[in-house]
Amino acid sequence: MKALAGYILNQRSFLIALFLINLAGTIYGYIWYESQLKITDPIFLIFVPDSPTASLFFTIFLFFYIFNKNIPYIEALALVTLFKYGIWAVVMNGLTFMEYGALPWTGYMLVVSHGAMAVQGLLYAPYYKLKFRHVAVAGVWTLHNDVIDYVYEQMPVYPAIMEHINAIGYFTFWLSVVSIAIAFLFAGKRSTV
Repeated sequence: MKALAGYILNQRSFLIALFLINLAGTIYGYIWYESQLKITDPIFLIFVPDSPTASLFFTIFLFFYIFNKNIPYIEALALVTLFKYGIWAVVMNGLTFMEYGALPWTGYMLVVSHGAMAVQGLLYAPYYKLKFRHVAVAGVWTLHNDVIDYVYEQMPVYPAIMEHINAIGYFTFWLSVVSIAIAFLFAGKRSTV
């Protein structure tokens, strides 16, 4: 079963399809953030669209991987941020569902697409060429992003749950720690440098 999964994940046609799906999702994600980006101070712009940037990292990885090339810093960023923001969006939409008893169709779409983000980041983790230094950089980026989101209040706005913002910030910090730890585990299987 593992051999079959590895075979499928490394098929050129599958990789190209996955690249195109992620590219389209990344573009859609940046469009989704357009209204928030218009009112964002330029210094924070790179840190506001969390999920599409995570998807962008993975799309860049796929592009190079199709040509049998690795870019470990991007791979580390992809793994950490895909898992983190994939899980984060599923949980936030789940909380919104609990608050309202339903989600708009886009909420269900976000649950599926972000759940897929987390899964694909993990599925390709064995093919990343991670070392500890790559994960350390991704970790700094991710924790810095948490500060931008919850200290400078640049996080995505979910109106139904904003009254719980302190608890969400706390949850997000620990989700970052778990995501970074997962990446360190994969890096530890490759190298100690």
